[in-house]
Amino acid sequence: MDIREIKEKIRLGEYEISYHAEKERYAEDITITDIETAITNGEILEDYPDDPRGSSCLILGYSQNRHIHIVCGYTSLKWIRIITVYLPKRPKWIDERTRGKGGESNA
Repeated sequence: MDIREIKEKIRLGEYEISYHAEKERYAEDITITDIETAITNGEILEDYPDDPRGSSCLILGYSQNRHIHIVCGYTSLKWIRIITVYLPKRPKWIDERTRGKGGESNA
């Protein structure tokens, strides 16, 4: 996936948030603005081109002095689908860039 294209689609409002991501963002107190901000200043941390559910990626971005992880892919209409969103924490993450022991590679 291309971070520039993802950022442009977010800027244009061409994205949707999955039910799972909605639940996770509420649990982590992450707003829609936080998600948009984190993607806008973010970078692709991991790319999953061969995911059986469709190409996706893990974005690391920042909002309100917090590290935010966002997993996103494409919809059938080529919009961005926010699959999940969370704050990277131990034990799964040592820091915002480093997986902990036994951390899965597909967020």
